Amino acid sequence: MLFKSPTKPLALPEFIALMALMTALVALAIDAMLPALAEIGQELKVENPNHVQLIIGYLFLGLGVGQIGFGPLSDSIGRKPTIYIGLIIYLFGSLMAMFAKDFDTMLMGRLLQGLGLAGPRVVTMAIVRDLYKGREMARVMSFMMTIFILVPALAPSLGQLILFVADWRMIFSSFVILGIVVWVWLGVRQPETLSKENRRRFHIVDIAKGFAYVLKHPTAIGYTAAAGSISGAFVAFLATSQQILEIQLGGGKYFPLLFACLALCLGAASVVNARIVVRYGMRAISRNAMLCIMLAGSLYSIAVYILGEPSLLWFMLFLGFLLFCVGMVFGNMSSVAMEPLGKLAGIGAAVVGSVSTLISFALGAWIGSFYNGSVFPLVLSFAMCSALALLIITIADRLEPPQEAQH
Repeated sequence: MLFKSPTKPLALPEFIALMALMTALVALAIDAMLPALAEIGQELKVENPNHVQLIIGYLFLGLGVGQIGFGPLSDSIGRKPTIYIGLIIYLFGSLMAMFAKDFDTMLMGRLLQGLGLAGPRVVTMAIVRDLYKGREMARVMSFMMTIFILVPALAPSLGQLILFVADWRMIFSSFVILGIVVWVWLGVRQPETLSKENRRRFHIVDIAKGFAYVLKHPTAIGYTAAAGSISGAFVAFLATSQQILEIQLGGGKYFPLLFACLALCLGAASVVNARIVVRYGMRAISRNAMLCIMLAGSLYSIAVYILGEPSLLWFMLFLGFLLFCVGMVFGNMSSVAMEPLGKLAGIGAAVVGSVSTLISFALGAWIGSFYNGSVFPLVLSFAMCSALALLIITIADRLEPPQEAQH
């Protein structure tokens, strides 16, 4: 142990700040890189500009794979040791990417970053569940979400600010510094939340049972696949946003500000959803939001096909509406997928998160490869992915009707 484990619980404001920072490391690792993608591609001699998108995609791939193991591992060895393991992998990946001399090394570093970040991402939720229940847990989560919403809005500006005074490698050095800050803060201040008597033996069979249990329930696997489908279009947006907003549509140096506006639309949806979900229900909100995405994406695709490329203003307005709808889908779909998993909620959450993330990586990379200097492939992907998600959940609801519909 590098630190003597503290025993005094953290005050609520400090606890929320620490948990939010650990969760926000993922958003920082994604969004702070966006202004630097073109510069990285040039220095590492990437011939196809679309391949630079994989710098974003490979982090999602690592996240998808990592979530499977870190949840059960934290139930076995404790929350803090699991986060330490994740941070070690994350820091190693950050250093590998920071000193990369070729594109393959960069992608391996990003893969390791994502793999390591899966630890804090998964275990943070477990720590909150260990300490809080019911309304108090919801209160803590709402405070964490408020902080988390601000990170994607500010991260590209952080990346751009670093690029004003240094090169893209310094962005990765900032990741290293933040990782060390989290390590020390966690070690010195946060007590372990899982007592030894409540720990369970780590076994690969438990993971296999989790997969089998999720696959057995149409609701679980259906809503997981649907969430992955919608997220696939969103990942494609993240990967192409710099190419489209900064270069194609002429946003230039205002790209961080443009991205911040779009990120706030996504965050606003989380706030609105929290206020209306009890009244209208997760399924209804998700379905209506996906219908809006499908219709808006279809109509805008037709407009682009007939009238040509949009102006920056009109595309920003369209994306703002689209991402607001996407924000109304994200949390609800995962929550519905978790409903039938009962006692396997821990491993079930890992499976749901992993499978949906891997689907989004595959779809996002595939969609992004079609970028050809036009917004048409991205816009059409939102329409098609939402239509696919609607089809999947319609089939899932027929195979396993919601309990409230059975009475």
